[in-house]
Amino acid sequence: MRSHEIDYRIIGEDIQVVEIELDPNETVIAEAGAMLFMEEGIQFETKMGDGSQPNQGFMGKLFQAGSRLLTGESLFMTHFTNRGYGKRKVAFAAPYPGTVMPIDLAKIYGNQLIVQKDAFLCAALGTQMAIHFNQRIGTGLFGGEGFILQKIQGDGMAFIHAGGVVMERQLNNEMLRVDTGCVVGFEPSISFDIQRSGGLKSMVFGGEGIFLATLRGTGKVWIQSMPISKLVDRLSPGGGQARKEGGSVLGGLGNLFED
Repeated sequence: MRSHEIDYRIIGEDIQVVEIELDPNETVIAEAGAMLFMEEGIQFETKMGDGSQPNQGFMGKLFQAGSRLLTGESLFMTHFTNRGYGKRKVAFAAPYPGTVMPIDLAKIYGNQLIVQKDAFLCAALGTQMAIHFNQRIGTGLFGGEGFILQKIQGDGMAFIHAGGVVMERQLNNEMLRVDTGCVVGFEPSISFDIQRSGGLKSMVFGGEGIFLATLRGTGKVWIQSMPISKLVDRLSPGGGQARKEGGSVLGGLGNLFED
């Protein structure tokens, strides 16, 4: 096994935390600022890159770390290592309320997982983080957060954060249409695209958005009920009220077009 083998437990329900138990010399990598607490004996170091290729040259590390800037993440990652003699714990909290998903990459198709750009929380050392461009032009123009994704690769545990409740769906040569911001991640065997939500009237007055994410193929898909973009929209002045009135972004004008 290339990745470090770590033990963990998920704490909480609505706002979850992942507590990871490290044996001596075991390491977990995490996004900067995600650490909640760490016990005596845990040492942390900020490094450029994920540490999955220790013999990689400086330019390779710089390119790998620089690609993270395109996803809106920090150039650096924090490595937490147990330098003590016994088991020690370190915990990580997500940046906003939601669910922490433990993913065993060894059980994922191709040992790879494609996730939204802000979904990664932490993982066992040996896990590789890379940028993943969706090459479909429709996704690039209209997908927003669906255009630039992250690819997580390895054979150990990775922890993904999502907003609200998370649903896992198994597609068997099927198609699923989802709100563009509600896709957390999917296996690489799944095709991801952005398509129109329907006819002109439905697109303008339906309140479901002009475009929807289309997931097609065979594999696992994870969906979140409350992405951070939707939460911010609801909390912003007039954000929720506009949707209540007429069920669309045009407010009460939508009622003029009812059948």
